[in-house]
Amino acid sequence: MKIAIAQINCTVGDLQGNSAKIMDYANRAKSQGARILLTPELALSGYPPEDLLLREGFNASCEEALAELAMQVQGITVVVGHPDTVGDKRYNAASVLQDGKIVATYHKHCLPNHTVFDEVRYFTSGTEACVFELDGIKFGINICADIWDEGSCGNGSSVTGKARDAGAQVLLVLNASPYHMEKQGERYQVLRQRIQETGMSMIYTNFVGGQDELVFDGGSFAMDKSGNLTQQLPAFKEALGFVTLDNAVPVAGEIEPLLSLEASIYQALCLGVKDYVDKNGFPGIELGLSGGIDSALTLAIAVDALGASRVHAVMMPSQFTADMSLEDSRIMAETLGVRYSEISIKPMFDAFLSSLAEEFEDLPFDLTEENIQARVRGTMLMAMSNKYGTIVLTTGNKSEMAVGYATLYGDMAGGFAVLKDVHKTMVYRLARYRNTLGEAIPERVITRAPTAELRANQTDQDALPPYDVLDAIMERYVEHDQCPQDIVAAGYAAEDVRRVVRLIDLNEYKRRQAPVGIRITRRGFGKDRRYPITSKYRPKV
Repeated sequence: MKIAIAQINCTVGDLQGNSAKIMDYANRAKSQGARILLTPELALSGYPPEDLLLREGFNASCEEALAELAMQVQGITVVVGHPDTVGDKRYNAASVLQDGKIVATYHKHCLPNHTVFDEVRYFTSGTEACVFELDGIKFGINICADIWDEGSCGNGSSVTGKARDAGAQVLLVLNASPYHMEKQGERYQVLRQRIQETGMSMIYTNFVGGQDELVFDGGSFAMDKSGNLTQQLPAFKEALGFVTLDNAVPVAGEIEPLLSLEASIYQALCLGVKDYVDKNGFPGIELGLSGGIDSALTLAIAVDALGASRVHAVMMPSQFTADMSLEDSRIMAETLGVRYSEISIKPMFDAFLSSLAEEFEDLPFDLTEENIQARVRGTMLMAMSNKYGTIVLTTGNKSEMAVGYATLYGDMAGGFAVLKDVHKTMVYRLARYRNTLGEAIPERVITRAPTAELRANQTDQDALPPYDVLDAIMERYVEHDQCPQDIVAAGYAAEDVRRVVRLIDLNEYKRRQAPVGIRITRRGFGKDRRYPITSKYRPKV
């Protein structure tokens, strides 16, 4: 028997478009002899639909779309993910569609309620296994977190064990599993644990595409009863894959090799940009190009995601901008073929200083004047966004956002933050990786000391610890919830830890006002990390 995997990019709320895509994949699979098409979790509605699920009209539209989809399915069995309302309860469900009918429905048991997941807010847990038979093989269904649970989700025996006890020989797993670094290895480990416990072969399909801050990386795969990988689809691309079963066991097929860490992050960022811009209907993007590495990497990602014709890079020099910054910006814009503008901010900056001269009297030049420059630039970019209908991509990285090394309504002004979850040290690695694909970022941009160029002879390290130290402390404190004492015990200077932790906690108010950005770590600034802005608590160092 041949099983087809629909690794598809669906859009939240686009019920008609998602249905059409599922049917297209079903017809293509049927034409190649497949008996079953397996779609991802909530493929019909898109994932995650969030508070759309609290609207009765949305749920009714999902039910109508499912019924219409079922009527179109002929000559192939389609397992489709969708929200399911039963009485006053709502479930994260998967239904089996055959010859115009819904013949079975499974309700997800384990509802994750951590990091980016809020499923307890929307769904009721299912309690029953779902097994259907086709061509003498019995198939069980699980949905995403069902296989991650080592116990029972509070519902008795393990979820995979329930499917086996109900007679399943092969487990079909629908997933909307968002990307973070090295996630695929974790998926392998979890499935192998479930296979060892149950003795069932498993076929795992995953969403692909961007949805706000989340990116789904695909990489759908199959494993046999021994936990051997037998098939794997490519990452970050839509794909129709096929798994051939022999006596309910997948036979060896095509295995797409895993990407390097830098390649996977880079592709995640490109896909996140492309889908956010396209799915929200923007014709293109505006980007402030400074001659620094963050804006250079963001520009390369934007071009690779959208094409050069949809990217406008704007260099806005001041009296503090070095000649090399102008030169490198011009070189990069020409190399990548984007529309490029240079607009000096000095006249506007001087006008602000003149208007504020009486108010500020003889107070010295400080952060105030630095931030005015950033805010002039932000205003310029937003003006172009308004005029052209484009979206501004901000260029700040996670290290800067962590410690507040960014200006509200200045370099934080924009619609989408590409590097919001990318450590500064990873920015350098990604820049070097991008240059292996073709010339993009001048070497001098990568090797020069990072600087905001908001005053004379400024470098980032005037105000911050070295980025390798800052990133290590931030990762431990933010992504792994380590207490400052443990970070010091790991070998970091107490003064550095005290300083970084204090800045992270104090700048929550800035991050809350920052644009949404792509999540690539286990814990990004956004839905992952929910800290109060107003708080007197300060951890001891």
